Amino acid sequence: MPELRVGEWAWSVAVGSNLLDALNLAGIAVPYSCRAGSCHACLVRCVQGEPQDNRPEALTFAQRERGWRLACQCQVREDLQVEVFDPRRDGLAATVAELAWLSPTVLRLRLRPERPLRYSAGQHLVLWTEQGVARPYSLASLPEEDRYLEFHLDCRQPGAFSDAARRFQVGAPIRLGELRGGALHYDPDWHARPLWLLAAGTGLAPLWGVLREALRQGHAGPIRLVHLAQDDSEHYLASGLSELSAQFPNLSVEYVSAAELPDFLAKLRLVSRQTLALLCGAPASVEALAKRLYLAGLPRNQLLADVFVAHA
Repeated sequence: MPELRVGEWAWSVAVGSNLLDALNLAGIAVPYSCRAGSCHACLVRCVQGEPQDNRPEALTFAQRERGWRLACQCQVREDLQVEVFDPRRDGLAATVAELAWLSPTVLRLRLRPERPLRYSAGQHLVLWTEQGVARPYSLASLPEEDRYLEFHLDCRQPGAFSDAARRFQVGAPIRLGELRGGALHYDPDWHARPLWLLAAGTGLAPLWGVLREALRQGHAGPIRLVHLAQDDSEHYLASGLSELSAQFPNLSVEYVSAAELPDFLAKLRLVSRQTLALLCGAPASVEALAKRLYLAGLPRNQLLADVFVAHA
C-alpha cells in the first residue's frame, strides 16, 4: 500500500484512493466545492511522487511544473508527499471594503486586495475566510472601471462560506486563492454579432462583468440579457440593468421567474445563426436553456456555459 505524507504525518492508503478523500479522511482539511476540477479549491502541491491525474488539462503548464494538482481529480498510485494550499502562504491578502444586500438572498461583497489583481470579465477566484473555509466565486467587477473586486453571494441556503459571509464586517481580512478563467468572456471579434447573455440566479455576476466589457468595447450588435430568478424580488440587478438599457439602444433586458420559465423556453426563437450565447447558473437551468437553444438551431460552438455546482 502506498504511503501518503503531509508534513510530519504519514499513513498508508489503498492503491487508487482519491487524493482529496484520503487527505480529508485523515483529518487534513482540504476544502472543495465541485469535485469536478472546475473550482480549484482543492489545490495541493506534490513534493515527492506523482499521482494519477485524471484532468491534467484543468491546470496550466506553469502550475503543473510547480507541482500543483487538483486533489479531487487525483488517485494515489505510489508513495506521495504533498503540501496543502495555505492561503496565508500561497494566497493574496484582501479586506472587506463594502457589504450590501441586493435582494433578500443575494449579498454583494466588495473586496480590496493588498495589491492590484490582473483579471478579465468572466474569471473567478477562490475566496478563503480567516477560519479556512474556501469557496470559488465569479468576479462581477471590471478592472478598468472598478476600484474593488465584486462578488454576488447566493445566501439562500445554509453553507459554510455563506454563513461566514453573513457575519463579515467592513475591514475584515480575507484571503484570495486561485484566479482562473471560466468559459465566459468577451471577444472583440464578436463586435457585430448578436449576443445573448442568459443568467440564472447569481449566474448574473460574471455576465454583468461580460456585459459591461462588451459595452465598454463598443459592441455594435444587439445584446439580449435574460435573468431567471425564483421571483421578482430576486432580480437583484434590475436597477443597474435599467440604467444600461436606457443608455445603450442595442441592449434589451428581460426578467423571467421560475413559474414563467416553461413558457419562456417554449417561445424562445433564434433570430440569427450568427448569435453567440453565454449561459451561467445552476446545472438544471443551464441545461434547460442550452437544450432549447440547440433545438432552436444554435451551433454548439456558439454557446459558452459556466455552471455553478453546489458543494458535494
